Amino acid sequence: MIKYDLIMTIVNRGFADEVMDAARKAGAFGGTVVNARGTGTHELQKFFGAIIQPEKEMVLILTEREKRSAMMEAICRDAGLSKAGMGICFSLPVDGVTGISRFAEPKEDAAPAETTTK
Repeated sequence: MIKYDLIMTIVNRGFADEVMDAARKAGAFGGTVVNARGTGTHELQKFFGAIIQPEKEMVLILTEREKRSAMMEAICRDAGLSKAGMGICFSLPVDGVTGISRFAEPKEDAAPAETTTK
């Protein structure tokens, strides 16, 4: 049984492509980018007296567990996450996957596909 992890990377807006480029070089097939907004007190900035909160992008990548470390290392190195304030990358274990044929587990009770000849 293959184990999966979800790699979540949160970066400032405009850096998601760098994250995905690094992840693809390390074996990722794709990912999902979600627009977000930071809310931490260190995120607040003043602009002409108004407080603004920087826009963020969350990059979600589902991967096989054995590829996780290499992908995370590539993301941190190639997308500049080793510099303070550039973003964060972490992973979460995934108990089950459905809906994507690349990751879907085969059902043990599934009957083999029928073939016909003419």
